[in-house]
Amino acid sequence: MNIRANILLRVYLSFGLIVLLAVAVLVRLCDVQFVEGHKWRAMADSLSTKYINVEAARGNIYSDDGSLLATSIPEYELRMDMYAGGISDNKLFYNKVDSLGMKLSQFFGDKTPKEYSRMLRTAREDSVRYLLIKRKVNYQDLKMIRTFPLYNIGKYTGGLMAIQQNKRIHPFKSLAARTIGYKNENVSNGVGLEGAFGNYINGESGKRLVQRIAGGVWMPIMEADEIAPKEGADIISTIDINMQDLAQSALERQLIASDADHGTVILMEVATGEVRAVANYTRESEGVYEEKFNYAIGGSQDPGSTFKLASYMAMLEDNKVDTNTMVATGDGTFKVYNKIIKDSHGGIGTVTVKKAFEESSNTAVAKLVYGSYKDNPSEFTDHLYHMHLNERLDLQIPGETKPVIKNPSFKSWSGLTLPQMAYGYEMQITPLQILALYNAVANNGKYIAPLFVKEIRRLGNPIEQFHARVIDEHICSDKTLRKLQAMLEGVVTEGTGKLMGSRFYRVAGKTGTAQVADGNKGYKAKKSYQASFCGYFPADKPKYSIMVSINGPKNGYYGATVAGPVFKEIADRIYASDIQMYNNVASEHLVGNTKGPEAKAGQSKAVKEVYSVLGIKALYAAKSDYFNSIDTSNGIVYEEYNSVKGMMPNVVGMGLKDALYLLGNAGLKTQIDGSGKVASQSIPSGTKIGKGLLVQLALR
Repeated sequence: MNIRANILLRVYLSFGLIVLLAVAVLVRLCDVQFVEGHKWRAMADSLSTKYINVEAARGNIYSDDGSLLATSIPEYELRMDMYAGGISDNKLFYNKVDSLGMKLSQFFGDKTPKEYSRMLRTAREDSVRYLLIKRKVNYQDLKMIRTFPLYNIGKYTGGLMAIQQNKRIHPFKSLAARTIGYKNENVSNGVGLEGAFGNYINGESGKRLVQRIAGGVWMPIMEADEIAPKEGADIISTIDINMQDLAQSALERQLIASDADHGTVILMEVATGEVRAVANYTRESEGVYEEKFNYAIGGSQDPGSTFKLASYMAMLEDNKVDTNTMVATGDGTFKVYNKIIKDSHGGIGTVTVKKAFEESSNTAVAKLVYGSYKDNPSEFTDHLYHMHLNERLDLQIPGETKPVIKNPSFKSWSGLTLPQMAYGYEMQITPLQILALYNAVANNGKYIAPLFVKEIRRLGNPIEQFHARVIDEHICSDKTLRKLQAMLEGVVTEGTGKLMGSRFYRVAGKTGTAQVADGNKGYKAKKSYQASFCGYFPADKPKYSIMVSINGPKNGYYGATVAGPVFKEIADRIYASDIQMYNNVASEHLVGNTKGPEAKAGQSKAVKEVYSVLGIKALYAAKSDYFNSIDTSNGIVYEEYNSVKGMMPNVVGMGLKDALYLLGNAGLKTQIDGSGKVASQSIPSGTKIGKGLLVQLALR
């Protein structure tokens, strides 16, 4: 074979291989395009676009009186697509970019106009499709920004993208913070009402289509098929914002005064079980306290003397004692095995059971319980279990600690357990669980679980309502109940709770002082105390029950002097503001009256406006701005005030403000004596006067 033929053979062979490879590529291309095209297109779409969840605006939480406790407000992250459809033309963009930079600089004040302009120009040159402009922009600011150059071309075509994020705020800041709670992504149940009612509050997330762009950034695509989120439902809590403010203020002041470690206050409505206020404070530094832990429902420890109510309830039910049974306290000590139980104030001699309770004698209750139940301690603990003191209250908010009430089957039970349980030791129970017991006594024996939420609403319409769960209709017999109520009142009138008494209303309750164990060191470590007072008012017709517990006070530690002032301040303020509690306030009924309500003389417009609301019509309409008297025998008649220059006006019957206004306009000087409305004036009306003349007004 010659050289020419050899070369041609190689050329043909190479060409054939190339053609064969081209045919194979073409076949595979057709297979990918037409046979497997759907699969690969779907995969491409999944890699470049996807749907993401859009968080719904969470529902509001309201107080009992309609105040907003927690709400969500929209916050926006502003981004810019530098090549959006409306600004793709370079001439338009560069004509407006400097004006936009100036507007952004003036509005945010964080960069100069040149810096903003340079940032936008550089992003344009780099073909940035998702430039960050600003984070945490509110809706009102967003509306203004949309009027800026370029952005005012259209909602999307101008390149501005507003990514909504919801920010949770508490209008009253720290008020009821632990009760309101918060949503915690790392905690399945969340905290407080926010966590407990998350299924209602959270709403339903929406869907948004996003596209992956350079740098691995996912940019929203404004598509019509975007699924809008559904806002959450609203929660109507039982909290009264004014009572909550009062409880927190009173507790904080007392914590500072006593230099305590922490404390809690719970205020509950007796009949309904609705919790009106819960305050929890923890010491951060000297004189500084913050809400960090809900001691009311999670602070389980020895309750001390407030538990004596349960001990006496058990003995009265079993007829082991009566209120007039005599008990000898001796020198205030009672020895059981190697343990000496002491009364902090020494012995009170031989007294009745009622007196022993009023004076909070540890010796008396330990001696009585031990003597009554030492041969069968289960009889005593069974009573405590019958009172449901070993059970959770199954609250509407998470975090409640299960109480620990021992019985003889416990491994830690000893010969000392029974007498120590009698006055509130060797057990674990929360302040709210103690309050529920006292509330049952105030509520004529009906034991109910505290209520934190009473209604759920969506778009203003109730979708679910809650009422207090009745745990026990009769926690004890009526006979025992009446005796316990009298004993609790006696604590305040005759015993350790005298400081909580009031001459305006009756109070019932019990002081408590307990030594707090220090972890593994027990009670032998540095002594720390818990001071408490639990009670209700008015005692003759209970409306509210209150538990106050203060831990680790440095300035005093008795319940009466440390916790008592908090109870008294709250009770006094509530009583003063709740007219329904007043027993001696006579109500005035206008039905059938022929005489209308009286009013001070003065500005006619204001008075007629009030009478108009009351539906009372004047016999004729006064034309002047002021009047001197009212005839209320047959409707309302205004006696008009007609000012005469140089003559003394008649201001008798007017309030001080109106009188001073008229006398000042007449050029007179005034001297005031008393308070109320003007009863007399030293210069008779109609007398000639001159400027600078002194007139004396007597107010009554």
